[in-house]
Amino acid sequence: MARIIAITNQKGGVGKTTTAINLASSLAHAGYKVLLIDTDPQGNATVGSGIAMRELEATVYEVLLGETSIAQAIIPTEYKFHILPSHPDLAGAQVEMTQLEARDQRLDRALSDISEGFDIMLIDCPPVLNVLTINALTAATEVLIPVQCEYYALEGLTSLMETIRRVQQGLNPKLEILGLVRTMYDGRNNLAIEVSEQLQEHFPDNLFRTLIPRNVRLAEAPSYGKPVLEYDQQCAGSQAYLALASELLRRNTVNRKPLRNIN
Repeated sequence: MARIIAITNQKGGVGKTTTAINLASSLAHAGYKVLLIDTDPQGNATVGSGIAMRELEATVYEVLLGETSIAQAIIPTEYKFHILPSHPDLAGAQVEMTQLEARDQRLDRALSDISEGFDIMLIDCPPVLNVLTINALTAATEVLIPVQCEYYALEGLTSLMETIRRVQQGLNPKLEILGLVRTMYDGRNNLAIEVSEQLQEHFPDNLFRTLIPRNVRLAEAPSYGKPVLEYDQQCAGSQAYLALASELLRRNTVNRKPLRNIN
């Protein structure tokens, strides 16, 4: 049975999509069968994986509405992992899905049809709490939370944790917190150091040791439709995501302490 990891944070610009793409690439390079699922209508994970949205015949949009099977929508990338792509039409799914049966479990039901074909599935969530994010959390076995080391890093984490608890209680009791990963880290910046220390204080049992640095090559790679590992394997961004993938594989959510409230 595949591990299904939802990568989410209600705050935008924290590196969710960057983490999703580059973890998929790093895990695939390690020999795992990986599926990246893009549930953000912006489709950045799709484009950043080298997929032209205008050429797609089926996407996660059609899968959620039951208009096509998930097997028909999944496509291979050039980078050893597969993707269930997104499309801007997905923005309208939030309205359309309100009329559907079990609207919060549409993705979970679709993934159950293909879970034996992959070792790890990574879900790139939109930066808002909506029916798409709830679908991702309902389908997932674990949650990975990217957190940018900046002034508002802790903003929204309390509400996100409450959302996760509600999903655990009402929709998905198997959901566990995999951990938080610090992104866009600059060790020369006093604020980044301070925020990193705050995260260590508040979440000592849930924080990944790997730090994802601010890195020019990491920022450039999406414009070429490539994971950073394919763009510059030796850069700091590539090495950080390889390390994060290794740490993720070693982590076991069994018996992990739950996230504590911030306040």
